Amino acid sequence: MNEKLLWLLGFVAAYWAYCLYLGVRGARLARTASDYFIAGRSLPVWVFVLAATAISFSGWTFLGHPAMIYRDGFPYAYVSFFTILIPLTGIIFLKRQWMLGKRYGYVTPGEMLSDYYRCDTVRTLTVVIAVLFTVPFIGVQLGAAGYLFNVLSDGLISSTAGTLLLACAVFLYVVYGGMRAVAYADSVQCILLALGVILTGGIALHAIGGIDVLLTGLERMGASEFGLWGTTRGAGGGDYNAYLAVPGIAQPVSGVSETVSTGGPWTGMMILTFLLALMGVQASPAFSMWSFGNNSPKPFAPQQVWVSGLVLGGLLFVISTAQGMSTHMLGATPSLAGSGVPVNWKLPTEISDVPDTLVPYILTMVQEKMPWLTAFLGVCALAGMQSAGAAYMSTAGAMLTRDIYKHQIQPQAGHSIQKFFARVCVFFILLAALVVALVNKDALVLLGGMAVAFGLQMWPALLGICWIKWFTAKGIVWGMVAGIFGVFLTDNAGITVLHMIGIDLWDRWPLTIHSGGWGIAFNLLVCVSISALTQEREQVNDAHKQSFHSFLKEHAALTPNKRRMIPFAWGATLVWIFFAVGPGVVVGNDIFGAPNAGRDGWLFGIPSIWAWQIAFWLLGVALLWFLAYFMEMSTVPEQEIEALSDDIADPGLGS
Repeated sequence: MNEKLLWLLGFVAAYWAYCLYLGVRGARLARTASDYFIAGRSLPVWVFVLAATAISFSGWTFLGHPAMIYRDGFPYAYVSFFTILIPLTGIIFLKRQWMLGKRYGYVTPGEMLSDYYRCDTVRTLTVVIAVLFTVPFIGVQLGAAGYLFNVLSDGLISSTAGTLLLACAVFLYVVYGGMRAVAYADSVQCILLALGVILTGGIALHAIGGIDVLLTGLERMGASEFGLWGTTRGAGGGDYNAYLAVPGIAQPVSGVSETVSTGGPWTGMMILTFLLALMGVQASPAFSMWSFGNNSPKPFAPQQVWVSGLVLGGLLFVISTAQGMSTHMLGATPSLAGSGVPVNWKLPTEISDVPDTLVPYILTMVQEKMPWLTAFLGVCALAGMQSAGAAYMSTAGAMLTRDIYKHQIQPQAGHSIQKFFARVCVFFILLAALVVALVNKDALVLLGGMAVAFGLQMWPALLGICWIKWFTAKGIVWGMVAGIFGVFLTDNAGITVLHMIGIDLWDRWPLTIHSGGWGIAFNLLVCVSISALTQEREQVNDAHKQSFHSFLKEHAALTPNKRRMIPFAWGATLVWIFFAVGPGVVVGNDIFGAPNAGRDGWLFGIPSIWAWQIAFWLLGVALLWFLAYFMEMSTVPEQEIEALSDDIADPGLGS
């Protein structure tokens, strides 16, 4: 057994032993259903800040993101803006959901939404979305972990065995400890994830000879026509190498699973709609439950602005982008490979066919001189993949228990029965995720994008309870159904089903619009239309719904001076979205120098598209601060909130 494998097994054993300890400790503290499902509404500030970050960004940040930057170039690197848009979703919804959870004692978002809309169907659909989100999301993490085990063990541990090992470890501490165990484990996993991003990026840059070699390679790239997607051929402002320019606002093509006519799939509309899908992370039912797990909204703003927006955003826009593009100089693109790169560090050209193999290959580059570092980085990768999977398993099990079993089958279920049934549900969720992990061949980021697109379908329902009283229950229900089908029928799974029954009208992501974009478009169209038609029939609920909005207005009211800033706040947000991740991204292709102008022609010494991304990342952090702190959308309410129920998780039922 080689030294690297011994280090790997030692680090993994120590890490999983810590997780299992947290599971046992969490089980001892989880005396009630509320303790188990939402940590007794008492998560410490620092735990939520770190755990929420790990849950939001998970394994694809470490494994999938730099790999896709390598494969698709700077146009894909715009996806790094999920470090701004995911917390932006939290700014819009989390504080107000926490206020309602504190006021009425909700444990699950299904309880909150069904109470507000007075509609059990909304509750059931919320659980459906939670499961549709959770199963594929966990599946891609488990599958990637299995492959990582296989590479780092030099084939001694098969991909299937690696997947099963991670599944067992996650299952044990989740099923015993509930949300509290998951939160404390995820707080450590967040730190490991950040260290992993920094160290793997450093290894890649060191291997090619530093940042100067990277910029020289990008200069040569800009002056050439090679690459997976060729050139933009005029789309997006010029005939540029597609790795350094967005290929226009949109493209009139049927899909991207076979071919894209010009410069690759990452058009302005594709970037926008893919990032909209990722906004489904903090709109998902799981994050509603995580908001309920806090004693106050105090951790929301620092997590959203400083940890997610500033720190993680900086890591992705600078380090992960440099790491992904430096891969071309490590031998994956022979014409760009630096002469100073050691032969045993050069990556195989076939890596472009399976981009998720990039980071595992980088980890093996230092295994001879520093086997302990390879093993440690392997644990960092496992931590990233494990963090989100554990959180979503825990909350999905809770929702199936509270919203299906207890609400519809056994209303008198006590604390022990609720916890037992939740553990059974976690087991079956994990089995379903294992099926996805073992049969899925898609890229980690792309299938993860489909999973969070289901979470995005919660937006209208959350807008209704937090901001817009006008939406009706029927509008929300039929909108959610339309949104689910919209996602399914424009992504690989639905396309395959349609093909099996002889329908081939479109391909994956029609018009280079991501399935999340199609889903939310159908959702909102149906929701608004049906809400308009059912206003009179649901007037009987107006007073009930108004009581929620009156409560929110009373406890989240702004001073008159700040109220006058509301139009500016939303206007600034829309302008930022347009230029940072929307159609306006094409301006960034050459505003600071054409991609083929070379280092002397680039205003800041780096490609214009990279400078544009960094500039709007910093502006995005400023926007998050303005909304979260100045506009008080994530701060602690000045007026204390009086709880009408001590604990909706049934304190009087005993065990």
